[in-house]
Amino acid sequence: MKFLIVVDMQVDFISGSLGSAMAQAIVPYVLEKVKRFDGTVIFTRDTHGADYLLTQEGRKLPVEHCVKDSDGWQICKELLPYAQKTVDKVTFGSIELPGVIRSYGEDIDGIELCGLCTDICVISNAMLLKAAFPEVRITVDAAACAGVSEESHRTALDAMRAVQIEVDA
Repeated sequence: MKFLIVVDMQVDFISGSLGSAMAQAIVPYVLEKVKRFDGTVIFTRDTHGADYLLTQEGRKLPVEHCVKDSDGWQICKELLPYAQKTVDKVTFGSIELPGVIRSYGEDIDGIELCGLCTDICVISNAMLLKAAFPEVRITVDAAACAGVSEESHRTALDAMRAVQIEVDA
């Protein structure tokens, strides 16, 4: 079985409080990828509470975003119809995600990731999955990812390559 993990394609990361032109630019590509993927698609959703600014992350990144049930927390409207399976996560990487994948059975042919942000949540989830499934081919589609900056996007891709995560350009 193949998996596509669509990381944090949420309104706040695309056009909301932490949105960017780079994030907006990948939406059509991610949409086409999801539509044509022949396997299981799982979305992750960054999820914070009203106390976000009091958390460690909130003190280091004092921009309220992805507060549960807010408009910015929602998967973007283009992708929402395809978000049948969604994993909420309270931090950059989802420690629940490997268990969700295992719940589909042991026959895992590959795991591909795309989404936002390459240098924070995509890399965190890719590393967790590589540790959980060391013999499974883990791939990141660089063209379907955007980072906080172009430089940090490239740096994250290089870091993933260094731990044998394949990066498709």
